[in-house]
Amino acid sequence: MSRLIAAALIGAIFGLGLVISGMTLPAKVIGFLDFAGDWDPALGFVMVGAIGVHMSTRWLVLRRDGPVMGDAFPAGLPTQIDRRLLIGAALFGLGWGLAGYCPGPAIVSVGVGGAKAWLFVGTMILGMALSRARS
Repeated sequence: MSRLIAAALIGAIFGLGLVISGMTLPAKVIGFLDFAGDWDPALGFVMVGAIGVHMSTRWLVLRRDGPVMGDAFPAGLPTQIDRRLLIGAALFGLGWGLAGYCPGPAIVSVGVGGAKAWLFVGTMILGMALSRARS
């Protein structure tokens, strides 16, 4: 139960951060991707802030004997660039650029009733199901 509570709390903090930073607004994301037009650097600042938080805490976490809520840290991540990775990255980028959502902000936006977010999350779930069916 404590894992579920921790996950809910962390998700709520993440969602709040997305709302405060404006990253649940598709126009904000599309503005970041519009290099030739009215470019909005706000998403870049959010990304740099997230990288800074990660860099400053990762070494602290990895100095521990193990994770706080788990048996062991996961083994190294796959490093091979293959066809599935490239296709997935292209689909992610295409969806992100067309809709202005990536998964986290879309889920937060569903909570506030955005119809486009519902459509995005529905197609995202469908895509995940199709990917698992092929595996």
